Amino acid sequence: MSAFTNPLKQRLKEHGPLFGLWLSMCSPDAAEAHAHAGFDWLLIDMEHSPNDSREVAEQLRAIAAAHLPSEPIVRVPCSDGWLVKRVLDAGARTLMFPNVQSAEDAARIVRLTQYPSVDANDGLRGVAGAVRAAAYGARRDYVTTANAQIATIVQIESVEALDAVDAIAATPGVDCLFIGPADLAACLGHLGDGKHPDVQAAIDKIVAAAERAGIASGIFAMDSASAREYAKPGIKLVSIAADVMWLLRSTRQALQEARS
Repeated sequence: MSAFTNPLKQRLKEHGPLFGLWLSMCSPDAAEAHAHAGFDWLLIDMEHSPNDSREVAEQLRAIAAAHLPSEPIVRVPCSDGWLVKRVLDAGARTLMFPNVQSAEDAARIVRLTQYPSVDANDGLRGVAGAVRAAAYGARRDYVTTANAQIATIVQIESVEALDAVDAIAATPGVDCLFIGPADLAACLGHLGDGKHPDVQAAIDKIVAAAERAGIASGIFAMDSASAREYAKPGIKLVSIAADVMWLLRSTRQALQEARS
């Protein structure tokens, strides 16, 4: 059986932006449909959406069923070990962690994604063979290859994280610094104003820290125009809003057109 691989982890090191979409509707059908749209990545959100572990697994299966290169990312709501383990066992290869405050936080998060091994003897991930990630035991190579293939994305969205951003970026095992402009604006005293100069300066600081550390950066954009603008400074992962936002936007527009 071929080695376990995570193409997104490799693509984070390549040139050019990777465009994705937030999945907030807890729907395997929507996840599969959006995989057919050709996104580079699709993020299954557990933080601000009611996705549970079973729904995450169902959406991972749905995205895989499209047989297209849309790589799933799962954003966990917190860095509790049991939850991280469950999502990884379900087959997630790339995880996003919200509100990482320090290099110590980042280092612990990386440990949660790693099996104890010669190279990661402080890994905290528990070993179980009969899980979806290992094809329920059919993939004998999984436990020996998983550590090198898990990609870890941490979100910088507080003043404390901004102060420690270079140390967080330099933490071994961190692959990407991801920016949530809404939370970043709120923590800087500009709630609802992601375009404020202070917020834009903070974004520039995060992107520069990632570049110095030789890792990727990413950001949530509200629409296609914003996504194009964010891609220009070299931000690697760029979302184009969320499925529920598009659904509401298009249905409102259709209703308005019909009524007019």
